[in-house]
Amino acid sequence: MMTKILTGELTFTSLKPLDLSTCTKQEIKLYFENSYDLNESLFTALKDESAFYKCPDRLRLPLIFYFAHTASVYVNKLLLAGFIKDRVNVEFETMFETGVDEMSWDDTENYRMGGQFIWPSLDEVVAYRRKVRNLILDQIDNTPLTLPVTMDHSWWGLIMGMEHERIHVETSSVLIRQLPIHLVLKPERWTYGPVKSDSSATENTLLSVEAKDITIGKPESFPSYGWDNEYGQAEIHVPPFKASKYLVTNREFLGFVRAGGYKSKKFWSDEGWKWRVFKQANHPVFWVCNNGCPGGCGGDLADWSHCHIKDVPEKILENDENDSSSVDTEYRLRLMFDLVNLPLDWPVEVNYHEAKAFCSWKGEDFRLPTEAEHNVMRGKQRPVSDGTACDIIFSDNIEANLNLQYGSSTPVNLFPSNELGFHDVSGNVWTWVEDHFNGLSGFDTHWLYDDFSSPCFDGHHNMILGGSWISTGDEASRFARFAFRRHFFQHLGFRLVQTIDQPREGKVSLPARVVNTPVFVLGQGVTAKNESLQTKYRVESVPTTNLNYCYEGEDSLVGILELEFGFRDSGLAVLAAMCVGYARDMGISTNTALHLGAGTGRGAFELSKEFSQVLGVEPVGRFVDASLKLQEKRRLTFTDANSNSATVINLNDYNANPERITFKQLTWISNEVGSHDLVLVSHLDRVQNPKAWLMRVWEITKSNGIAVVGSLSGEWTQDKLQPMLGERMSCVLSEGAEYHCRSGSHAAVVTVWRHH
Repeated sequence: MMTKILTGELTFTSLKPLDLSTCTKQEIKLYFENSYDLNESLFTALKDESAFYKCPDRLRLPLIFYFAHTASVYVNKLLLAGFIKDRVNVEFETMFETGVDEMSWDDTENYRMGGQFIWPSLDEVVAYRRKVRNLILDQIDNTPLTLPVTMDHSWWGLIMGMEHERIHVETSSVLIRQLPIHLVLKPERWTYGPVKSDSSATENTLLSVEAKDITIGKPESFPSYGWDNEYGQAEIHVPPFKASKYLVTNREFLGFVRAGGYKSKKFWSDEGWKWRVFKQANHPVFWVCNNGCPGGCGGDLADWSHCHIKDVPEKILENDENDSSSVDTEYRLRLMFDLVNLPLDWPVEVNYHEAKAFCSWKGEDFRLPTEAEHNVMRGKQRPVSDGTACDIIFSDNIEANLNLQYGSSTPVNLFPSNELGFHDVSGNVWTWVEDHFNGLSGFDTHWLYDDFSSPCFDGHHNMILGGSWISTGDEASRFARFAFRRHFFQHLGFRLVQTIDQPREGKVSLPARVVNTPVFVLGQGVTAKNESLQTKYRVESVPTTNLNYCYEGEDSLVGILELEFGFRDSGLAVLAAMCVGYARDMGISTNTALHLGAGTGRGAFELSKEFSQVLGVEPVGRFVDASLKLQEKRRLTFTDANSNSATVINLNDYNANPERITFKQLTWISNEVGSHDLVLVSHLDRVQNPKAWLMRVWEITKSNGIAVVGSLSGEWTQDKLQPMLGERMSCVLSEGAEYHCRSGSHAAVVTVWRHH
């Protein structure tokens, strides 16, 4: 075991989450150390140091990234929250800041920040994790604690770091499970679940559920940590339906595989079939056969195949007697660290495409549950007014396969059913549902993690609910709402559902929400969403609650092109010219400039006349695409939909130096943007959380440099900005400016801030 990586204790026992209305410093410290220890303990299973630098999934980064990532996030968030005052290692806090969320199954291997590079040594990363641990423990001891800990509390960032680390315990467990088995070794104290319970789960009957009106959403005052998408509210009428009492088992799915389900296109959606063909999938990802199926690893493991049963010794699990619960078939199951006979009463683990293909194979009227139906299947819940006692994750004795009670799945009937007769509505494996991921009514982001959820509100992420055997902390809360791309793998399965009331004519109404906003993906354009649900059912089609995506339409692009390039003295031209003047008048270096909210590039092109290097950062993909095209081709034509008149932008008319500019699409201010002599902020009127874009301005502005905040609406005045920019930025000038657009002359407010 790689115990040398531990900066604390080896443990696979999880503590209960914190009640933020009553927690003490000692309880916070214990929960922090437990979160930190769980993550490190998982990595002790890697057989040697070389395994840290392997890519278990070609679409992900090497494991060393995930080992260091959570510590870097603590520092980045706690610095923003004001819980700590200084960085630990800015290079690490940049390198390990952000992972990947690939758009599709055929993305190329992703190495961020300019290509494959040399990762630091394991010893250096362990030393870094130790420094971060000690810093946080010291701050807990020396920072005053007032209760309750709420969203605007500096301690909220610390709780966020803990819950983020617990998410990555699960994320890393899936990646380690995808490693070649000879690179892992089961750690001490890791206990797999039993193969069978007292009876076999051969009959997965459908149970009827009566119609019900429900409310989804977590109150902001609830005394436990929550991610942004949990808050808000949705009131939903759920018609009667039937659902399988158990999660779909390996036994049931084996029937689909043996019937040629993976070879029959008729069972798959168009998106799902394309994925299956590309991946050459013949069975679930954690099933192992003897046919050398493609493995999916990356880097120097690209040619590895898990499917060589004869080369791997089997492990005998508790109650594995080759009876009806675990028969000797052509398939084995890859657990975290061992290969075992396929436990037929355990839930199958598949992606959304595989789950939907199985539903189609079972019959046209079978589908997955919706978010609302999943909430109904949980049965009677205690009122939220009972506080943390109403949430399963705070129970002293959780009657579900959650919180690392076992180091694997368990039989679907091992734990008792609820009063409706359903097993494993919470725990064992996550459950795919039909709804696209989206915010609830009243959704807002948190300024410490503005892009935790909202980038996934794109119609390409389906929700997952219920938690798995390794879900700890907030992950398995009754309020938790998570999502993955439909081709992702996780400890994740599904349950069969049927609608009871079938209309004689027209479509069945389904209490599901799908995102109807077209989202532009840089380099791909507007990509097709999964439309199979809408063709069969009447669902609630809703716009995304991600404000950035609301600007991805053609009309928004035309509008901002005209705003930026339609007039010589347009808003961005005026702001950029003022920035150049401020730099000259105040003796600011003209080496580097950063434009946050670069739009379609006018401001950056203007700044390039004076500054040697310009970085244009913009969250809206369609706008960045226009900037890049204009930079490359020097010309861009757009057509006004109202007048049907075409306008040609010729970059040569602007005397810009486009070779000095780098454009990036970022949904937050990441460390990789660096620090600059001048920072121009011009997009506060069209971002979800302006505070998130202002809190780091001091750090990305060089000492004695200036930040210019331009508000074309006139809303962002000095008094409104000062609390968000913080004590390290002082306003040295505030003035009005006039700019022009089609609707006439307008007044802007411009403030200049100096970093001291």
